[in-house]
Amino acid sequence: MTQSEPRPNLFIIGAMKSGTSSLHRYLNAHPSVFMCEPKEPCYFVHPDQLDWPNIKQLELWKSEEHYLELFKSASNVEIIGEASTLYTKLPGITGVPERIAQFNPDARFIYVMRDPIERTISHYWHEVRRGNELQDMLTAIRENSLYGDVSHYAMQLEPYFEQFGQEQVLILTFEEMLADPSRFMRRVFKWLGIDDAFEPPNLGEKIHVTPPKFFQKGRFYRLRYTWPWSEIASLLPKKIRTAGLRLAVKQVNRDDASTATEEITHFLRPIQQEQTQRLSKMTGRDFPEWKTLFREYPTTL
Repeated sequence: MTQSEPRPNLFIIGAMKSGTSSLHRYLNAHPSVFMCEPKEPCYFVHPDQLDWPNIKQLELWKSEEHYLELFKSASNVEIIGEASTLYTKLPGITGVPERIAQFNPDARFIYVMRDPIERTISHYWHEVRRGNELQDMLTAIRENSLYGDVSHYAMQLEPYFEQFGQEQVLILTFEEMLADPSRFMRRVFKWLGIDDAFEPPNLGEKIHVTPPKFFQKGRFYRLRYTWPWSEIASLLPKKIRTAGLRLAVKQVNRDDASTATEEITHFLRPIQQEQTQRLSKMTGRDFPEWKTLFREYPTTL
């Protein structure tokens, strides 16, 4: 390995379900930017804390050379980056800012935040759709601290501010992106020091949005396609396999959870308003765009 090899100098660190996939694609459209695929290599997550089979099997964590292979096609560009939302999932995932500092102390970061109530609920539906969450919304969010922790933006930002200073971290909101994507990206490009007159052709494109209705594949469905159960299932009569599939997959309608959404909003609001006060002190700005956090009833989440 030589120092001339392309090395990332930009990291989109989150927050999950706050538009990071769209931002990754907008940035990658700029001629002065290279964003790697897969979008979330998670190289700086300790393998013992990396609970993502599709990414873990890449074994990027085994060597820096393996990780840098993702960026070998980046040539003559000013900004080389990746976007791993696992980099802001304290307290479950630790030590990421310190590892990045050792790798590149001049690295810069973009952190996109969303109304914390809306982000928390969207996170829940994301896990439901993936088949990872089988509990009702109230129980899941109250009992699994991960949902609320990812929305505790001050806690997630603090180690990056301590390690790199605030000037190396660009703070944005998902609501700003939705309201005026052109202005949003001009601000990003200007901060990066590249042509801010460029407008991505895919601007406004939405990806990874959880639909209002979807089919949930439960644990039995996933078990069905793992060895040796996949071979056993293939020997069963078609009628039995079809009946089993109906039991393993169910349709979910998010509108049916409107009451639970209101209840969990009332539960989260005092907690996350206090956390946002801490965030405002850290960043020197308020967040009036977070309507659900500061009003009586939630929007459609």
